[in-house]
Amino acid sequence: MRRILKMGMVGGGIGAFIGQVHRRAARMDGHVQMIAGAFDIVPEKSLEQGRILGLDPARCYGTADEMIAAEKALPAGERVDFISICTPNNTHFSIAKACLEAGFHVMCEKPMTMTVDEANALADIVKKSGRVFGLLHTYTGYPMVKLAKDLVKAGDLGRIRKVVVEYPQGWLGNLARTMPLKAAWRTDPKTSGISCCMGDIGTHAANLAEYVTGLKITEVLADLSRYLGGRLDDDGNVLFHMQKGVKGVLIATQIATGQENGLNIWVYGDKKSLCWYQENPNIIRVISDTEPEQVWKRGNPYVAAKSPAAARNVRTPSGHPEAFIEAFANHYMNFTDTIRAREAKRKPTELELDFPSVADGVRGMKFISAVVASAKKGNVWVKI
Repeated sequence: MRRILKMGMVGGGIGAFIGQVHRRAARMDGHVQMIAGAFDIVPEKSLEQGRILGLDPARCYGTADEMIAAEKALPAGERVDFISICTPNNTHFSIAKACLEAGFHVMCEKPMTMTVDEANALADIVKKSGRVFGLLHTYTGYPMVKLAKDLVKAGDLGRIRKVVVEYPQGWLGNLARTMPLKAAWRTDPKTSGISCCMGDIGTHAANLAEYVTGLKITEVLADLSRYLGGRLDDDGNVLFHMQKGVKGVLIATQIATGQENGLNIWVYGDKKSLCWYQENPNIIRVISDTEPEQVWKRGNPYVAAKSPAAARNVRTPSGHPEAFIEAFANHYMNFTDTIRAREAKRKPTELELDFPSVADGVRGMKFISAVVASAKKGNVWVKI
């Protein structure tokens, strides 16, 4: 039996998309209870969000610092076990630092920080605290992405030659379209950081490429564009090199008219190649020169036989689609099972540790920094 862990949240107030996703995902398996939050910088709005969620008004706080101090003062069996950070990028470091130093485990939205220096500092804080830190890179939570990783690791594709990863969106492509107020911070360097498109979705694409291949990106050559004025980059094209001589292409754009959330990846080996599309996430296609095309479908016994990770992260039988919120939930499941393993004074298993960590956050910030530096220097190669 899994102990029900108590969850607190910073951010994710009324009208915030991602906070609601975090709450639904964390509670999906019935092993997490939402009990506290500082949902908005306006205390009345935070209290209202708590009322909507059915929380005790005394556990709805006006600021993150207020929540951390009050929860820390409670007896161990009453205070929150972990805190999810669902705020704009510029607050991630300070809130995560305060949570960790107060003894709370942390699940944080990406990108992890505003700078590489902050990311390295946070990695040190996590290590010193002994707390569990998770980073919500959603897409590696999909079961078929885990299958893709295991197909590559098992050598089914042979030697990997090339990776192509794309993340096209269109929601920032038209100034006439009203941007949701809760999302406006993404285009402002004061709250978003040094990049919009690459920081927001390019990091997802880079993280996906590294997760599936098991290889690190070592250098990048980037071209960034700003098609609509008064904001950070909204489009980017990146050539990249990985370990073992693998080369790749990464495209991330938020001005691709008509595109919704078209993240996809192709991994090309010298025996076979595979592809996965986020908008059709329950299958993987595997192709070669010598065999008919294979279509692997989520939830089937042959997937479980090949990938214990894919099997662990499935909730419904084959033919019953799983998708975005379930991917979030998989990260929360593994994150909270790692907390429970620590409490039981045992080493978490490889499957339990299968969620993005502070190390992935550092990698993400180094990727963003290198991409921006490459573009500013006139599209030159920059090492990560």
